[in-house]
Amino acid sequence: SKDFGEYVLYFNALNTDQLSPDIAQEYGIVRSKSRALLNVSIHRKLTDGRTEAVTGAVSASAINLNGQLKTMTLREIREEAAIYYIGELAVSDGEVLIYTIDTTPSNDPSRFTVRFKKQFFVEQ
Repeated sequence: SKDFGEYVLYFNALNTDQLSPDIAQEYGIVRSKSRALLNVSIHRKLTDGRTEAVTGAVSASAINLNGQLKTMTLREIREEAAIYYIGELAVSDGEVLIYTIDTTPSNDPSRFTVRFKKQFFVEQ
């Protein structure tokens, strides 16, 4: 996660084979060691110290160490009070991706960008 003052951005990337079969089926995600899932959530801080999920514009891309750009389309998922954005892309064994995530919370002019690196392993 990364703290941006009034907001906190949560993000994670993992191989889709780590999802349970039920969750993957529910959201139309193909479970595979060679597919990566990016999960992003924007939270606004509340006065009592908790946070609440908020909607926003979220885009993401990834670049590997060979300089190849990988784009993905994120889709919004809502589950009761939870709101998150997910996107998938193909990965190869040992591939390192540097993700760039751009977010703008709804009804707020703020724009937040975060970059993080993740290595994926396909073969075991």
